[in-house]
Amino acid sequence: MLGAMRKWTEADVPQETGRLAVVTGANTGLGYETARVLACRGAAVVLAVRDTGKGASAADAIRELAPGADVSVQRLDLGSLESVRTAAAELNAAHPRIDLLINNAGVMYPSPRQTTADGFEQQFGTNHLGHFALTGLLLENLLAVPGSRVVTVASMAHRIRAKIHFDDLQFERNYDRVAAYGQSKLANLLFTYELARRLAGTNTIAVAAHPGFSDTELMRHLPALIKPGWRLVAPLVAQNAERGALPTLRAATDPAVENGQYYGPGGPGELQGHPKRVNSSAQSHDRAAGQRLWEVSEELTGVTYPV
Repeated sequence: MLGAMRKWTEADVPQETGRLAVVTGANTGLGYETARVLACRGAAVVLAVRDTGKGASAADAIRELAPGADVSVQRLDLGSLESVRTAAAELNAAHPRIDLLINNAGVMYPSPRQTTADGFEQQFGTNHLGHFALTGLLLENLLAVPGSRVVTVASMAHRIRAKIHFDDLQFERNYDRVAAYGQSKLANLLFTYELARRLAGTNTIAVAAHPGFSDTELMRHLPALIKPGWRLVAPLVAQNAERGALPTLRAATDPAVENGQYYGPGGPGELQGHPKRVNSSAQSHDRAAGQRLWEVSEELTGVTYPV
């Protein structure tokens, strides 16, 4: 076990030979770096991406780094429940045993308000509902595998103007992209903790992670007034995607990780640094809200869980 002062790095990821990992949004940024490390450690990795052309390029790049790596591409549009169901059916057929499901893909700050194919506000629909549906549809194949994990990538934004607007989940009345993103990231944590409770006593655990301030393509929707300042500040406060992926990798692979835990950067303010176990807001641990969100998510997606 790592000593209390030991800094966890990519070198601490154990060999993953014989394991199968599905990583959403794996063609770029945090998802790509997560998939790269897992593949280099011997895991068979499925890049679940909306753009299969970009996914194929990412897979080729990983194979260049790790000749012989088992990397495949699965089309998945989390903004379409039809696409989620199709992808899940194909993944279940191809991979009866799944060791890791890493819910990484995300959308941040689209403006004006946009909706998914099913009419959900884009951030809530993609970041939460799409992953809720995917996880539920794949869970049987995870439950069959001892030591399997569901890792969901949250964000420090779960503390920023965040609440679950049960009276207006889709922000139809008064769209605020910052509040909507905060809601989606708070939903990621409420989902993880509720799933962890339901998985107690099974082969599978649910864990969450956040990347701190990481300079990735997710920042492309920053408000125009903020973007110039971000470009100046980013080198001082942000870490690159390679470092930002470390909390996810630790949550996914560290043997000491336990059901329901949350990992993030260990530096000041959790902005950057080596990954460690961190705390989330009191709101994210509201069991009643977690149960209510679960029930609403089942109704909206039509997906029920086998636990």
